[in-house]
Amino acid sequence: MSKSNVNFDFPDLPPEVKMLKNHVFKILIGLVVLIGLYTSVQTVAPEEEGVILRFGEYTRVVQPGLNFIAPYGIEQIHKIPVQRQLKQEFGFRTVQSGQRTTYSKSPYVDESLMLTGDLNIGDVEWVVQYRIVNSYNYLFRVRNADETLRVMSESVVRKIVGDRTVNEVLTVGRQEIATRAEELLQAMCDEYENGIRIDQIVLQDVNPPDQVKAAFNAVNQAQQERETLINRAESEYNREVPRARGEAREMIQVAEGYAFTRRNDALGEANRFNSIFEEYVLAPEVTKQRLYLETMEKILPELGNKVIVDEQAQSVLPLLNLGQTRTLTGGGN
Repeated sequence: MSKSNVNFDFPDLPPEVKMLKNHVFKILIGLVVLIGLYTSVQTVAPEEEGVILRFGEYTRVVQPGLNFIAPYGIEQIHKIPVQRQLKQEFGFRTVQSGQRTTYSKSPYVDESLMLTGDLNIGDVEWVVQYRIVNSYNYLFRVRNADETLRVMSESVVRKIVGDRTVNEVLTVGRQEIATRAEELLQAMCDEYENGIRIDQIVLQDVNPPDQVKAAFNAVNQAQQERETLINRAESEYNREVPRARGEAREMIQVAEGYAFTRRNDALGEANRFNSIFEEYVLAPEVTKQRLYLETMEKILPELGNKVIVDEQAQSVLPLLNLGQTRTLTGGGN
């Protein structure tokens, strides 16, 4: 029997089996078509862009919307959120966000414990906020860019904290640390060309370790009380010293005014005496008489009423109330 005469219809099979065979063949064809459509039609979200790989090799980048790629795994798409702000948390993780956000810290304590420049330990929790600005670099320049960024962030923050004292880290140096860490981390991202731009680094919470927190709080409270007392003393000093200086200046000015007045009065009296003396030299008798009359004019009004009698008189009528004055009103005798 020749090859052309081979019959695959199996005429001896029942009609039901032949019908089932045809249905299975149609179902297989439908599955192949569906799988091809499912693997070739891809939707890219508005905040994403798609990077297309053909057999693992980069070919192109597609924009948000409905896109078609080669089916059956010939081409693969990686959707990169280039328009979304991403974040990495260190020392804690957000369990549930919302109006009452909950956090988990216990499994991540090792991330936040670090040594300061004065050989103390600080518990520094921080957040790195970043964006992906170059999808190609993000996927192909650095292996596992997110994990690499996490290692880089820990290295930068630990380096900066290690150059400062624990008081600087816990109080006044927090903003400076965050700014410096942002600059160094961005410089490292540019050097590695990982396609990431750092938006912000935020020190979420900075505390001493739980084992020494009570002692540190006591020291911090004592320092605050010391600052309060110093500020109070400076306030008292600023209030009392200017007032004392003002009173001193006032007393000096009063003394200077008194000295000026006394000096001018003395000069005036001296000039007056000199002028009188000059007149006295020209006319001594007239000047004596004038001085006597002027002196009596000043003295007599202060003496009151006086009665001058002859010293040889033997009796004086005691009827006159010479030391009193009386005003008589109408109707009296």
